[in-house]
Amino acid sequence: MNKAVAIFSAALVAATLSIARQDAQAQAVADDLRRAADFAGIADPNARATALIQEAGKVLQHPRCVNCHPAGDSPRQTDQRRAHQPLVVRGADGHGAPTLACNTCHGPANFDPAHVPGHPEWHLAPLAMAWEGRSLGQICEQIKDRARNGNRDIQALLHHLGEDTLVGWAWSPGVGRTPAPGTQARFGEIMRAWADAGATCPAP
Repeated sequence: MNKAVAIFSAALVAATLSIARQDAQAQAVADDLRRAADFAGIADPNARATALIQEAGKVLQHPRCVNCHPAGDSPRQTDQRRAHQPLVVRGADGHGAPTLACNTCHGPANFDPAHVPGHPEWHLAPLAMAWEGRSLGQICEQIKDRARNGNRDIQALLHHLGEDTLVGWAWSPGVGRTPAPGTQARFGEIMRAWADAGATCPAP
């Protein structure tokens, strides 16, 4: 009986330590992105907006985002932004070629045993929203431009960035991929604070 209790206690301790490590790791990732409130002390609205978008740039220019906002006809892969293997193309609507659509391989969720990412709406951003090779200032102007951003006004843009689950995949990308900094909620707060401060962009 004592042996069983000892085994149970050891298992309980191990599980508790594992949960604590996971919580610490999650907090460390969240702390990679500063809170919007950290910028409240910047009195000048334009300067505050610029500082906020520069912080948001940690996400916007991260491989999890840029890989699906390529400048060419194919997505990128890994933190090194290598060309997608096997070779695929965006197709007419960003969902791949008719003979090899994105959902041929990409299911509704990550399939970690094969290291294949997934989401029900898996597709590439349109070329008008290509971020690869662009400066943060250029990306900032793109996301504000309704002619390029899917005709989203600022509120629709904030909803897309802060709540869209395909955007949110960047923080839950599956095994072997570095998640975007922070959390989607924190990123959304930063972007809202940026908009409230006037949505100023850095110089291109």
